[in-house]
Amino acid sequence: MFSDKANTIFREVIKKYHEIDSVDQEFKNPYDAEKNTIEHLLYRKCWIDTVQWHYEDIIRDQNIDPVAALQLKRKIDASNQDRTDTVEYIDSYFLEKYKDVQPNTDAKINSESPAWAIDRLSILALKIFHMDEEAKREDASQEHQMKCKAKLDVLLEQRVDLSKAINQLLEDIAKGEKYMKVYKQMKMYNDDELNPVLRGNK
Repeated sequence: MFSDKANTIFREVIKKYHEIDSVDQEFKNPYDAEKNTIEHLLYRKCWIDTVQWHYEDIIRDQNIDPVAALQLKRKIDASNQDRTDTVEYIDSYFLEKYKDVQPNTDAKINSESPAWAIDRLSILALKIFHMDEEAKREDASQEHQMKCKAKLDVLLEQRVDLSKAINQLLEDIAKGEKYMKVYKQMKMYNDDELNPVLRGNK
């Protein structure tokens, strides 16, 4: 099933990142030789999410240097754009994959595209990894560990449900029972012409 593949790759990415555990480490996609594969896109997507997860931790440091914080905010903005672009590449993969499927006359549209559901699955993998760390943190109180273990159980259940929903959505699209309609993300804040502040600085 597709979600099994995605979850396996997401775990692979998170494990690889934490071998060095630095936002500045070099990114190497083991699926680079086949850049048009879904494996390449899934690996890249989760790496972006993992680095940004740690960016968000760093910028919340109350003692962070203001200049460093501004530089980091720029990195977060760029990461958000990269994340959105990669989601759209994943949707393009599915549009190509199912391009010859003729939707049934009563086919329905889903509230989100497959790639945006996969985006949530990637973030969920990070939540599970870090909540598991907290549940096992030896310098934390037993109460803290128990609360985190309870939250972890919910996250694991959520992954099962979301994985099942993604698989079902892809099956429905393949059978023509649902159809894809993808809208490009029209982000305005990064655009020199659409953001009045950037436009005024030109």
